[in-house]
Amino acid sequence: MFDIIAQINAIHREVGTRPGSGEDGGNGEDVAVVLRRDYDAPAEDVWDALTDPDRLKRWFLPISGDLRVGGDFQLEGNAGGRILHCEPPRLLKVTFGGENSLVEVRLTPAGEGTTLELEHSVPLAMVGSGAGALYVGPGWDSAFMALALFFSGELGPDPVAVADSPVGREFSRKSIPAWTAVVEASGTAGAADIASAVEAAIAQFAPGDEPASP
Repeated sequence: MFDIIAQINAIHREVGTRPGSGEDGGNGEDVAVVLRRDYDAPAEDVWDALTDPDRLKRWFLPISGDLRVGGDFQLEGNAGGRILHCEPPRLLKVTFGGENSLVEVRLTPAGEGTTLELEHSVPLAMVGSGAGALYVGPGWDSAFMALALFFSGELGPDPVAVADSPVGREFSRKSIPAWTAVVEASGTAGAADIASAVEAAIAQFAPGDEPASP
């Protein structure tokens, strides 16, 4: 049984706004969600786990499509997108669920291991405030946790089943307040927006934990 609190605390989280970087050339602001974690594996091995379809499905999801720069991909039961940049073993940038929803993955050697940083940015106009981080942050937390368990040999053959297990659900329940605290500290969202986003995150990532209706 893995240590849920240790897994939560192993991930560094950030939320902020920045000048827009959408592929349509828009000049509005983006909300950027950043996760960072160290893994006890060389960058080439982490890169391979992120990009090799046979390994990716063992900790994340099956992927299909034209897996090269300019090609489109689809994650089974999840988002699809287009591969924009690929510089092995250090940089991967894709659209994710929409042309202005961008995910950039950066790998940096850290001693004998690797620091993995993921940035997911969307136009502020799409989400309204930094509270939008709660719509994606807990999901990325689960992926970071699953990758760690994959490298340690603790994940098991079905990563989706692990995410849906009582332990996986408990991890998501604890991920939501971790992201809530980061959003509050960022000053990018008001209390009403945060409360609404927390409710949506619970319904998405920890269904069954919603407060009873009055």
